[in-house]
Formats: sequence, C-alpha cells, structure tokens
Amino acid sequence: MVSQDGKQWFALYTRPRWEKKVTELLDRKKIQVYCPLNKVQRQWSDRKKVVHEPLFSSYVFVCLSPEEQTKALQTEGVINFVYWLHKPAVIRNDEIDAIRRFLNEYEHVSLEKCPVNMNDTVRILNGPLMTWEGQVVEVRANTIKVMLPSLGQCLVAEFRKENVEKVIHPVSAYHMKAV
Repeated sequence: MVSQDGKQWFALYTRPRWEKKVTELLDRKKIQVYCPLNKVQRQWSDRKKVVHEPLFSSYVFVCLSPEEQTKALQTEGVINFVYWLHKPAVIRNDEIDAIRRFLNEYEHVSLEKCPVNMNDTVRILNGPLMTWEGQVVEVRANTIKVMLPSLGQCLVAEFRKENVEKVIHPVSAYHMKAV
C-alpha cells in the first residue's frame, strides 16, 4: 500500500548480526526504519540476562519513497532489498502493525518458516490483533500461527482458541458445485 507521501514498507537484507547497526545508520540518514526486537533470556555460566535480539535475522524494514531506495542501499551493512517476482517486496502496513502488536502484547514470540498455502480464514476476537483477519497455518492445543504473506513467515504466540472465529465468505454461484 502506497501512503500519501508515496512511501511503502520494504524489507532490507543485512549482513549477519548487523540489524541494529543498520537500523542506527538508516535512522541517521532520516530514513524511517523498523527493526523488530524480541526480549530473550540468555543464560551465561554466572548469570541470566534479558537481551533484545532482532526477531528477523538479517532483516530490517524501511518505509521509503522510490527516490530514497538508492540512499538505503548505499548504507553500510545493507546487502539488498528482499525481492519478490523480480521487484523489491512491498510489505503491507497491516503486517508491520501486526508485528509491533505481537511484540508489545506477547512474551516469548518466535518465528518459524511456513508455507504460503493456507486453509481457513479467521478473525481474531480479542487481544492485539483484534478484528484482524488472517489465514490459519496450524493450530495446536493453545497455539496459533498467524501468516505474514509478504514475508512467508509466521509469528507464533500462545492464543486461546475461543478468541478466534472462522470467517465464512459468501460463495458465488460460479464457484458452487452440484452434488
């Protein structure tokens, strides 16, 4: 989705472990950047500590106009845009918002690769994704995986099944089969 100022969200591929540094460098260039950070507890031999690690390894998100794309690519640590169908992949605003809400609302968020093929469409009834419709990839006891189609990734969080309702879209006569 193109905003009024002509900017869109894109994913940039960075050098390994350069996500925070690239975020800082892009911010200095006055480029709107978002590096989702997850709170993770790490155990050392003498202590435990909560650290902020990038949720997406080697990725940061930038909101750019076409004129700013070269400026972003010329940033140290940036390798390239993430491409889809030979063009920089555009990330929808609602996907960026969903990532932010997940990280604000849930602890112990993890990321898993998942296929783009989905089954049911559901609407979230409560929580940070309330009224958000998404595709169910997998449901276990109390876990739901929400698909972020532009990235081919799933955010995973503990979620009660009763907070989800199946969405039934009207079926056109063209798609109906005689039994």
